[in-house]
Amino acid sequence: MPESTWKIQEVRKQVQVIDGHHAPTLVLKNTRYLHSMLKTWVYGNIWILNDRIVYVGKDMPTNLENTEIVDLQGKVVVPGYIEPHVHPFQLYNPQSFADFAAQTGTTTFIADNMTFVLSLPNQKAFSILEQLKKLPFSFYWWVRFDSQTELDNEDELFTNKSIFEWLERNDVLLGGELTGWPRLLRGDDLLLYWLQSSKLKGKKVEGHLPGASDKTLARMKLFGVDGDHESMTVDEVENRILHGYAVTLRHSSIRPDLPQLLKGIIEKQLNIFDHLMMTTDGSTPSFHQDGVMDKCIQITLDAGVSPIDAYNMASYNVARYYNISHLHGFIGTGRFATLNILKDEYTPNPEAVLSKGVWLKRSSKKVHALPKIDWSSFEPFAIDFDLSDEDFQFSMPIGIEMVNDVITKPYSINLHFNKKEIPLGNDQSYLLLIDRKGKWRVNTMLKGFATHVKGFASSYSNTGEIIVIGKNVEDMKLAFDELKKMNGGIALTENNEVVASIPLTINGTLYDGDVEQLIEYEIQLKSALKERGYHHTDAIYTLLFLQSTHLPYIRITPSGLYDVMKKNVLLPAVMR
Repeated sequence: MPESTWKIQEVRKQVQVIDGHHAPTLVLKNTRYLHSMLKTWVYGNIWILNDRIVYVGKDMPTNLENTEIVDLQGKVVVPGYIEPHVHPFQLYNPQSFADFAAQTGTTTFIADNMTFVLSLPNQKAFSILEQLKKLPFSFYWWVRFDSQTELDNEDELFTNKSIFEWLERNDVLLGGELTGWPRLLRGDDLLLYWLQSSKLKGKKVEGHLPGASDKTLARMKLFGVDGDHESMTVDEVENRILHGYAVTLRHSSIRPDLPQLLKGIIEKQLNIFDHLMMTTDGSTPSFHQDGVMDKCIQITLDAGVSPIDAYNMASYNVARYYNISHLHGFIGTGRFATLNILKDEYTPNPEAVLSKGVWLKRSSKKVHALPKIDWSSFEPFAIDFDLSDEDFQFSMPIGIEMVNDVITKPYSINLHFNKKEIPLGNDQSYLLLIDRKGKWRVNTMLKGFATHVKGFASSYSNTGEIIVIGKNVEDMKLAFDELKKMNGGIALTENNEVVASIPLTINGTLYDGDVEQLIEYEIQLKSALKERGYHHTDAIYTLLFLQSTHLPYIRITPSGLYDVMKKNVLLPAVMR
């Protein structure tokens, strides 16, 4: 349960507004607003003192001294939208993505803590959380239980002490997402203890169960998993509901499933909209050109779902499930003054956005930007070593073949090539993973990435290590050198020139600027990659998931080339 938000003297002053002894700061009058419990539209006036709704009803305050009064006759008011499953580190950073998302009405995040866990001691991470908490935006967090890759120091990062320091925080609402759930089946009682402890502290546990069988869903429910966001078919949605899971429907840059899932739910006449949520699941920046949760609501409306159900799926349902409906997702006395003002209920992109009593958008224009925060807790990303010809040794029998953006399988390398270059047009590339401190490297081949990419390097990855891909060793070195110049980022090179790049100066993984500019960078990079034979959907997710052992079948990790199914290292990392 989140901590008490208002001090005693603040609550006393809020009550004085009801009594007429103190004036509200803002009144929205003549509103037609969504009452999420009654599931109907209600007419009334909303009184606000600073960041809190102090009254909703037919009356007007008797004391209006210095009160801003906004007449919303003809408009529609709904709760601020909640994104319940945010990975706020997909090139953007939590502050910049929040600032961007708020402009289309998403003003609450329930967010992944993975980057913090892998990069910072808890106290430094918590200092960033405290900065974010001061913004006119609402941040809540998950606590991760595993790294979803193979790390030599995983036992040092995911300890009882670290996990419980996160679980003790009132702004942490859930444990997960549980990518390491197979460990439970193998008898990992420490992981089970963390799940049970999360439940005892009133936290939810979010699964990660793509393609899970009926029996696996049953097992995970017994272990303590409450919800899941991995349904890819309506049958999977229904099966999770049958087992009592909370279901979050996904619409992301690699899994844009929402339209088809809604179509199936409507066709099967499943009366489950009170038990559904929605997420964009950490989509890459350009996917959000047309919105965040408002985008999901629009898809839901277009599918024929009633407006009340559509808005509740992005607000009240989430707040109720995570036990924060006393603060969020509902227009009623005592909640945060976080509201979206719409042209009508069929237009979820708001004309005005109020977040914790602060106008962020009015008359369809941005009027307040979220203040920047201090990222200096992250060490500057500085590469103090060079790559030599010795680092480009690719004589190995096993490579990684891309099945799609994120699924890979092993293949037998039979390509005959010289040590410097693979002919253009070939679908195989060199692949190199290097420790960001230069201590070790892993070499292999990558099939199916692109046919004409000569040099490509990224400090954006699952673990923050450096990925280098390409067909020409000199262009690969140039891409790596460009990362050094940018102090982290992504670079595409060709014929001794930089074709496209994205600077990621926060930790080598996050962009220190507005999402709008980041979207332009990403579009340029993706376009350049597509021109050079990258035929999948999302190259950013390819970079992220090359190391991710929660997906089949073979991954390149800090331990070496790793067989996910057999859980063993095929080719170990080499010390430099």
